[in-house]
Amino acid sequence: MDWGRPPATVHILLSTKRLSALVAHEYHDLTATAQAGARIADVNRELARHGQWLPIESPFEDTTIGGAIATNDSGPLRHRYGTPRDVLIGIRLALTDGRVIKAGGNVVKNVAGYDLGKLMSGSHGSLAAIASATFKLTPLPGASSTLVARFDDAGSMLKALEGINGSQLESSTCEIRAGIRDPGSGIREVQLLLKFESTPGALSAHVQRARGLVGSATCDVVASEAEAALWHEHARALWDAPGAIVRAAWLPASLGGVLAFIDKAGAEIELAGRAAIGAGLLRIGDHAATQRRVIDSMRRGDLFRHVVVLRASSELKQTIDVWGELGDAGRLGASVKRMLDPNGILNAGRGPV
Repeated sequence: MDWGRPPATVHILLSTKRLSALVAHEYHDLTATAQAGARIADVNRELARHGQWLPIESPFEDTTIGGAIATNDSGPLRHRYGTPRDVLIGIRLALTDGRVIKAGGNVVKNVAGYDLGKLMSGSHGSLAAIASATFKLTPLPGASSTLVARFDDAGSMLKALEGINGSQLESSTCEIRAGIRDPGSGIREVQLLLKFESTPGALSAHVQRARGLVGSATCDVVASEAEAALWHEHARALWDAPGAIVRAAWLPASLGGVLAFIDKAGAEIELAGRAAIGAGLLRIGDHAATQRRVIDSMRRGDLFRHVVVLRASSELKQTIDVWGELGDAGRLGASVKRMLDPNGILNAGRGPV
């Protein structure tokens, strides 16, 4: 609710909490349809009865189907499964003029009509109310384990990452963690988290091969309940600590530059990102003036792209545009909003205020 621009006024709060049903599960076709208010955790419990799941993850336990689509939020598993928009194949929407429309379908092979699902992904409730959605599913893995490699310097991690990306290893995550708690101290440790999902017999070979590629890093291998706890802590770490949270993208080859930026920023910063994709979250501590300085610096250069402020104090939001300069894309988005929401009754979205 607090992502995006603060609304100027609020007259009606529309909730989809009671739209919480798993409408259909075509397990032979690996597809499922769920209403927008259904919690992803509840949907996946039902899908697991047939050995399937919807590979959408969130650090928030109450994340719903509609919320995941509206924000197009994703986590470490994006490395293998993509974002919510990548598994979305059909959507049902309520427009502001009272019409209920649908796009896509209930099967994976569908090419009819304009792809409204992709338009709604990341729209933050600014264009229509999502009523239900259909997704392609994935079989549950037979087993999984995670290799946690800890490096004393960024250079060693980047060299190991180059070897991993050049190998034939297929991990489900390729996650980096780095941060500075005390400004001026520099990055003390960089972690690389590689999750492997396969048959129990193949897991050991994958992990051993990965161990050989990370060089002199200190390694731990976790599985079962310890692995679940590890990824829960990783997902929540930035959100449980104070400060502004920024979502950003960068070229995968520029990861070294991202780490150098954090090292020289002169602020308390933590990074949790998709190392091989070039996307992730940064938590910026300290006070609003320091946060704005760091965000402005990220937006000025060529290193970062799509710098969006997710969590921020009201003081910071009053002095900065959470979406940043969108240029032609922002003007196009504003024109689409005027077409679908001419009276401006929905969330402000990304267009001009």
